[in-house]
Amino acid sequence: MDEYNQNYEPYSTASMICGICSIVTCFCYGIVGLILGIFAIILHNKSRKYNDGMPSGKALAGLICGIIGIVLSVIMICYVIYAILNYESLLEFLKYYENMKR
Repeated sequence: MDEYNQNYEPYSTASMICGICSIVTCFCYGIVGLILGIFAIILHNKSRKYNDGMPSGKALAGLICGIIGIVLSVIMICYVIYAILNYESLLEFLKYYENMKR
């Protein structure tokens, strides 16, 4: 790796870290994972820009993990919205189930 590419290696590393963290944190109501996934994609693009259009392996891993994190976060956000909208019916079901156990 020449001197020019080494100057922008932190973008690749940051992209990979944000991508992995987006997958891990997608279960925090989806918001944190979504933000980190978007950052991973932005940092991947910056890395490509400064490395003459050729992303490193770390940047590519960041892109893939970022996309996976975004998809999982969107699914989690949809689930949270569904749970909020159906909160009363869930409580009724739990009360019914509790009465069945007795």
